[in-house]
Amino acid sequence: MEEVSRPVNPPPSDSTETTPDVGWTPIAEEAARAARLLHPKEGELPRPSRRRVLTVANQKGGVGKTTSTVNLAAALALHGLKTLVVDLDPQGNASTALDVDHRSGTPSIYEVLIGEVTLAEAAQATEQSPNLFCVPATIDLAGAEIELVSMASRESRLKEAISSEILNEIGVDYVFIDCPPSLGLLTVNAMVAAQEVLIPIQCEYYALEGLGQLLSNIELVQQHLNRELHVSTILLTMYDGRTKLADQVTNEVRNHFGDTVLKTVIPRSVKVSEAPGYGQTVLAYDPGSRGAMSYVDAAKEIAVRGAQLERGSST
Repeated sequence: MEEVSRPVNPPPSDSTETTPDVGWTPIAEEAARAARLLHPKEGELPRPSRRRVLTVANQKGGVGKTTSTVNLAAALALHGLKTLVVDLDPQGNASTALDVDHRSGTPSIYEVLIGEVTLAEAAQATEQSPNLFCVPATIDLAGAEIELVSMASRESRLKEAISSEILNEIGVDYVFIDCPPSLGLLTVNAMVAAQEVLIPIQCEYYALEGLGQLLSNIELVQQHLNRELHVSTILLTMYDGRTKLADQVTNEVRNHFGDTVLKTVIPRSVKVSEAPGYGQTVLAYDPGSRGAMSYVDAAKEIAVRGAQLERGSST
């Protein structure tokens, strides 16, 4: 029977091969991992030579889109990169996970889109990290798609709000835009405002269902609204090593998209699912868990790849 290769997350860069001493326990190992995550020996990750704005999109719900947005942003912030999360989903899940105020009436991305406040005025500092900021989404955003239809420059309202001048005022290195699970006007705004698309894909049976439609929409935005837009990153989520199906989906995605797919995969994890209920990312909720370490590894890949791409494009 043909063997299927299993993806293996790269070990943390500061790990060393040591023989466990007599006092070693699984809890002690997890505590050591948490200490490495919260106090990284290798210091800061490389800054991109120009700011990176990534739209995190997948119209299929439940693929780990918001979870990946907030945890990747938190991991980059933890390693010294100033990061902004723009919550463009009316459900406000990213705002909940980062524990920022998103009650109705709070300055939010809705007021930014209709021009009542600036992005800098709506951005809130988070308790997760001094480098991590969030523009929240309130329930008011639910009707924004209908309101935007009659507005001038309806597809580029977010692009106008996320201008270089405003982002320079905030001073961020990375911007992650968390989209709703649809291909409506809010998602189009996110694609027009960004240079890159990050697509989370779950390692399950229906993983690739609807992906063709998403890629077609990206191509349409490229042709008519934003020529700089491209799919720069694909992240495999909810990987369950106990199933052959997860390996099959992983191999199929890697064969089709090649190096665009991160080497790190995010495992299915109870800790990752629990964290938002406490208003935290998994890095804050359980920093020694496999889920937290995986998101840190994925963030390192994104930062290193970004630095390499920027150097390559400038030569």
